[in-house]
Amino acid sequence: MSQYNIITATEYYSNTTREAHIREFGESQRRKSKRTSNSFEFTSCWADGNNKVIADLVDFTKTFFAKHTLLNILTRFCVFTSEELLLVMRPYQIAATERILSRIEISSNYKKTGTTDAGGYIWHTTGSGKTLTSFKTAQLATELESIDKVLFVVDRKDLDYQTVKEYDRFQKDAANGSKSTRQLEKNLADPNARIIVTTIQKLDIFIGRNKVHDIYKKHVVIIFDECHRSQFGDMHRSIINAFKQYHLFGFTGTPIFSKNAETGGIPALRTTEQAFGDKLHTYTIVDAINDGNILPFRIDFVNTVKEKDDIKYKKVKAIDDEKVMNSTKRVSEIVKYILEHFEQKTKRNSFYTLKGQRMAGFNSIFTVSSIPMAMKYYEQFRKQLNEKNKNLTIATIFSYSANEDDPEDALPDEGFENNKLDKSSRDFLEAAIADYNTAFSTNYDTSSDKFQNYYKDLSQRVKDREIDLLIVVNMFLTGFDATTLNTLWVDKNLKQHGLIQAYSRTNRILNSVKTFGNIVCFRDLKQATADAIALFGDKEAGGVVLLKTYSDYYNGFTHNGEQNQGYAEIIAELTDRFPLGAQILGEEMKKEFIRLYGAIMRLRNILTAFDDFEGNEILNSRDFQDYQSVYIDLYQELRPKTDSDKENINDDIIFEIELIKQIEVNI
Repeated sequence: MSQYNIITATEYYSNTTREAHIREFGESQRRKSKRTSNSFEFTSCWADGNNKVIADLVDFTKTFFAKHTLLNILTRFCVFTSEELLLVMRPYQIAATERILSRIEISSNYKKTGTTDAGGYIWHTTGSGKTLTSFKTAQLATELESIDKVLFVVDRKDLDYQTVKEYDRFQKDAANGSKSTRQLEKNLADPNARIIVTTIQKLDIFIGRNKVHDIYKKHVVIIFDECHRSQFGDMHRSIINAFKQYHLFGFTGTPIFSKNAETGGIPALRTTEQAFGDKLHTYTIVDAINDGNILPFRIDFVNTVKEKDDIKYKKVKAIDDEKVMNSTKRVSEIVKYILEHFEQKTKRNSFYTLKGQRMAGFNSIFTVSSIPMAMKYYEQFRKQLNEKNKNLTIATIFSYSANEDDPEDALPDEGFENNKLDKSSRDFLEAAIADYNTAFSTNYDTSSDKFQNYYKDLSQRVKDREIDLLIVVNMFLTGFDATTLNTLWVDKNLKQHGLIQAYSRTNRILNSVKTFGNIVCFRDLKQATADAIALFGDKEAGGVVLLKTYSDYYNGFTHNGEQNQGYAEIIAELTDRFPLGAQILGEEMKKEFIRLYGAIMRLRNILTAFDDFEGNEILNSRDFQDYQSVYIDLYQELRPKTDSDKENINDDIIFEIELIKQIEVNI
């Protein structure tokens, strides 16, 4: 009797925000087929507290369906949002929340409140859903009998606004936002305001004005979102000196270790662990990419300082000379390069649906080294767009930063205090906002309130892909999520957590067209990138976090002992087995054609972002369209019919119709 080894890969429907993004594609087809989210792409792995996937059916059943586990998931770790969408938290989010709640209860029992032993930090990579985790943690903490209030502390006004908006999405009016220090004082005195969102700056001002206050004696949980290095100074000390019975927790995607800590500052507050206590849970960038919760990066290093006889844009080390780097000639060449490659990098020949609207490709952010450079680039873009008669929507935003040295490893906080800008910078910003007002029929300027509203409006238009390219110095590089962003152009030195934070603006999941975050560096950041990935992933993380090379995708590569076919090999197999004009007979042959052509579409989707691919497509455009017509015919033939329960062969195959939309084919 034959023995069969059956390998199971068990997953569950988490119904997370990822589903909402992918759901935008093909809603009409889903309505016709009644399949809604019944697809493997909407599932998540179940895992233990150390992120080890539990894929075996027996082990999955023993853990997931254990009475206490299932009851906890249903009653404690689900969120029914204001959009009437039920979100089930992912395993790492559940583990982090449970460890925080456990630390609160144990430290309270052992009378350790008011010390770092009562808190800790959560290392969850950027883009892994920290806001949902922090929301649920705050919500469950308020249900603990001994806890009086939960303070959720963010680092800037814009994050304050975004966090309240996100919390409102999870549960309307669940959190009390603090628009001013006076409002914060009112919320702190209100026993019904259980969760309060505020900035560290407002909290520091409140403490300075109120040396004595009842809140200091209350049993409070203080949660810091994105606990940056800037929180390790005097403001941090004033908070822990004022409050007596506190639990301090920090969330971060990029912790400060001894390796990337500053040598200055307060010696006892140089690392995340010193400031917040033990690391309670870890979910790195490698974990998130492996789980499909964020995308990997693809990075171009483009030379901008050419020596005589160099080939244009040849990859060589940049000369680290700011006079050369800031020259008008170099700025002009970079703008020229961006405009020449903009459609390619942002995939403007790819089409998808976003919020019911048909979209062509994605948008981008351009980060530069200083305010004068932001001004110089903005002017050069307007000049060249006018000369080339191109129509791209360009915007810029910047404000005064107290740290004008712009350290490479941290992104300084830019507030909304434009009165501190020098006159030429403020006048320029006023003119740039006037351009924006003309484009969108708005009425903003650099005055405090109107500038904050400009930020909010600009933020939403970037998310809605109404802005093609946004020029920034540091704004929008931390805490800002826009799924339509796929490209970051970089002309500033970055390293360590500043580099990872900036890169991570591009790798939010949207749909099958967006397969990676695109980074284009006009400075030599190759070693800095490798070092940052090693620090915040692991020593072997580069192969997971970064995409393979052009040659790997074109010619094939081996990964974990498994050979992956390249584009050229699959094209050869397709043309050999399915010559144009020959009829495809039988269910198995149709399946095989769909598999091969789908693999070609996925590889082309990646390869089109490489400059080397142009002219090496193998199939001419006519043959490619002919094969695509066959593929579309099979899709029309085999997709499920609404009026029939008959099983179709595409129950076990995936059609890449979203990728088909890249090529405009008149059918």
